[in-house]
Amino acid sequence: MKRVFLIVLDSVGIGEMPDAALYGDEGSNTVYAASKSPFFAMPNMQKLGLFYIDGVRAEGVEPAEDIEGVVARLKECSKGKDTTTGHWEIAGLTSAQPMPTFPDGFPQELLDQLSAATGRKILCNRPYSGTEVIRDYGRKHEESGALIVYTSADSVLQIAAHESVIPVEELYEICEKAREICKGAWGVGRVIARPFIGSYPNYTRTPRRHDFSLEPPQDTMLDILKRAGFTVAAVGKINDIFAGRGITEFVRTSGNAEGIERTIEYLGKDFEGLCFVNLVDFDMLYGHRNDVDGYAKALTYFDSKLPELMEGMREEDILMITADHGCDPSTPSTDHSREYVPLVMYGKGLAAGKNLGTVDGFGHIAATILDYFGIEENMGKSSLIR
Repeated sequence: MKRVFLIVLDSVGIGEMPDAALYGDEGSNTVYAASKSPFFAMPNMQKLGLFYIDGVRAEGVEPAEDIEGVVARLKECSKGKDTTTGHWEIAGLTSAQPMPTFPDGFPQELLDQLSAATGRKILCNRPYSGTEVIRDYGRKHEESGALIVYTSADSVLQIAAHESVIPVEELYEICEKAREICKGAWGVGRVIARPFIGSYPNYTRTPRRHDFSLEPPQDTMLDILKRAGFTVAAVGKINDIFAGRGITEFVRTSGNAEGIERTIEYLGKDFEGLCFVNLVDFDMLYGHRNDVDGYAKALTYFDSKLPELMEGMREEDILMITADHGCDPSTPSTDHSREYVPLVMYGKGLAAGKNLGTVDGFGHIAATILDYFGIEENMGKSSLIR
């Protein structure tokens, strides 16, 4: 019974790509930035070969001499550096055009349609930090019931609302209406519900965030696996990223710790197919907040849980660890960064100790998974385990 556990360490990039300057990301290197923290320690990923990958640097860390995994440095072929684009490419769908961003806020026509659909006025309409926007607009929102609409450098429309003003289920309905409006030229990758609680000025966001993604425009490996009768289990925000397409079962999580625990639970289940996991805290809690120590602690925590994950693996299981973009916590920017990402693979049936060098396209992950399950559709890429 074959199983693949594909874990995306959200935003754990390993150094700027050649076109990083086009995105304002020269010098970005997420792992290296985190490694400068005294809280950084990844001995288990070191053994698997993370620091053996081309160009990977970490303060005071040398590559293991005899690595236990198969590794590669992956170069993104899609245009962009956002979560949706990165995950879609991992699943075999390369995006030729970047998803739209709105650095000056959304057009009035879009806002008018959103107000008409929801019966509520709009506050903010600017790129903003998620924690700062509720501090600056939360009290006015509570007084007026207007929606706090904001964006970032990513292709997102975010709607924040206090849970006592707009209950969470109603906020989700509002975001579904926004998703219907955000098509075509307004087709942001994600509409995100951002509920919060508390009293001014001490508001806090709750874990009931929900992403409403643009549906992939064509099949991904998830659709192909599902059609072939395999399980496609999604852990974390994977189901949201793919708008439910190609998913046979899913569980949402409140952060990395729960995501890892749900993955360990899946390791104990009998199924044949893919368990696709997103661990979001690296990006959401630490990269976007320029918290180097927090980022380092999150990497260290993941590394400390790796032996437990590996102990649960069966003879035919493959573990694949990768990322979707960077988010260097040490740069002035709080946005994603255009970086190479790591691919670390481990399995009892894989020939250990291979460095595959730099590979063009995250989509080789999809090709490798489909090949492992005996599916001939390679989506234009080649398997990395033959």
